Parts: sequence; C-alpha cells; structure tokens
Amino acid sequence: MKISTANLTQLLAAAAFLAAIAAPAIAATSSRDADALAKATYIYIATVRKDGNQSKAAPVWFITTADKRILIETSPTSWKAKRIKRGSPAMIWIGTRTGPAFIGKAEIVTDKKLQDEVIAEYPRKYLLARIGFARPSRAKLDRGQIVVIRISPTRDLADGFQSAPGTPAPQLDEKAKSANAK
Repeated sequence: MKISTANLTQLLAAAAFLAAIAAPAIAATSSRDADALAKATYIYIATVRKDGNQSKAAPVWFITTADKRILIETSPTSWKAKRIKRGSPAMIWIGTRTGPAFIGKAEIVTDKKLQDEVIAEYPRKYLLARIGFARPSRAKLDRGQIVVIRISPTRDLADGFQSAPGTPAPQLDEKAKSANAK
C-alpha cells in the first residue's frame, strides 16, 4: 500500500489526536499547591506498591519547572524510582507530612535539558547541595547513579489527606475512582 504525503499528514494528525485523548489528563497545578510549593523546602512522596497500597511518604528535595511540574532526583535503585519506572503514580504532600496533597503522573526522564535544570537549580535552592552534599551532577546521571523524576499534578487530594502506608492508594483520576466504586 502506497501512502501519499497528504495521507501521511492526515494519519499523523489522527495518531496525535488519539494519543492525546488516550493519555491521562495532566491538570495544571492548583493555586493552593503553587503557593505552597513556592514556600516549601521539601515535598513528601509516596508511591503505589504492586498490591495497590500506599508506600511510606519520604521527604525529598525538589524544584518546580516553568510549566509547574516537579523535578526530583533519586537513586535508580530506590523503591520510588522502581515503582515509578513500573508506572506508579506519586502522592505528594507539600512542605510537611500533613501539608496540601495531590496525586500526579510520575516518570523517569532522560531529557538532558530537564536533568540540567536539576543540576543547576538544586545548589541555588539548597545550601547543602551548594557546598557539595548530595549535589546532582551530569557525571552521576551519565553513570546511572541518579535519575531525575518528573511529577505532573493530576488532581488535588482533599485537605487533611494523610499518608497511610499499607492502605489503598487513591486513584490517579476521579473517573477511575468512580468506576472502581461501582
């Protein structure tokens, strides 16, 4: 079958449209969360275990990108990295273990521009990184000692939502939540 340039353009446009509607929606960071992120030193992150339950929330350093996504770095052998590589969403608490919370799509990124953003911004934000403690570097990324994770907020979790390791994790989106309730 021969495909003309015009048909190829139409096929690519249709494929892009289908990919857009099939992918989970990424919500903009709410104003509640944007304000809290601007003031916070840490976020607490929990992932979803294979059995569907929450892991323990762990404090991590973070930066936010211009498009209001969160970037963190961690060891590729950490449980959060392993679970995110498997497709786990991330539950985030901002500032404290009881701070504003949201759930988001998490992914390990290989985009050198995003990795370089973490390398440049961590020392600006964190004194310990500036003096060399736990400072991300291109060499560590290239050797596979660390990975960068991007977290895209999907939806806010209710005020007062707290980490409860070993209990069922909330769904990534409301549609899945209501479908599971039926």
